[in-house]
Amino acid sequence: MDYKVYAPADALKPYVRYFWSLQSTTTYFTSQSFRTMADGCPGLIFQQADNGLFYQSDKQLPETFLYGQSTKFGEFSLKGTFNTIGVFFYPSALKLLFGINAQEFTDSCFDVDDEARKHGFYLSEQLSEAPSIPERIMILSAYLLFQIKNNVHHKNEIIGYALSMIMKSGGNISLKELQEKAQMTERTFERKFKEYVGISPKLFTRICRFQASLCQIRHNSFEKLSDIAFENDYSDQSHFIRSFKEFTGFSPNQYQIKSNEIVENLSQIIK
Repeated sequence: MDYKVYAPADALKPYVRYFWSLQSTTTYFTSQSFRTMADGCPGLIFQQADNGLFYQSDKQLPETFLYGQSTKFGEFSLKGTFNTIGVFFYPSALKLLFGINAQEFTDSCFDVDDEARKHGFYLSEQLSEAPSIPERIMILSAYLLFQIKNNVHHKNEIIGYALSMIMKSGGNISLKELQEKAQMTERTFERKFKEYVGISPKLFTRICRFQASLCQIRHNSFEKLSDIAFENDYSDQSHFIRSFKEFTGFSPNQYQIKSNEIVENLSQIIK
């Protein structure tokens, strides 16, 4: 499979981590199983309908869809071949770009075409007809820039600061101190955080800590699992393994044996 990452335009960088594309290197149709992991970020995916589509529990996913935060791992199947492009957003993008209460779409996705058509963007049709990946990225970028102009009033500096601090710390930060700096009650801070991010601050810090540990495993930068547990502030190795399994569906050892990560946080399951 041919996987590539593309940097966003400067105006999109506060909202988009990167664009990505994934194309099959074979022409024959197959049925494959995949697993997603909790990563703290929403996204957008376009999949070419005449090549192959993702299914979840035998339900076909839309051709172009937005997805919200994941609180756990998910299982998907692909019937066909890959011809896919995606957008990997920063955590608060659903609110900032689309004016959506992010909590409404946690652990779910929705067809973005109907909403886009209201503003003159026929995304699935335009993306299907685009002859190259750069042209598809231009189409998606134009739509996202339009969304920025129409949702600029949704910015929240306090939540933005809290997100930045949590991510920089790898989830190892005092939420009480962040709440006090925000000059909000615990209840108000959690409510606003869920509105922008889709999950509670506590769960988001847990996912960030898990992602920091996953990064070490990806790069084989450890000698034993207890080192990862200690460096990421888990109480012990068992605590780390339980958390890892909650967000991936695998133990760390199973992940290394049964998981072929083809896109960040999307793995092909090795039978």
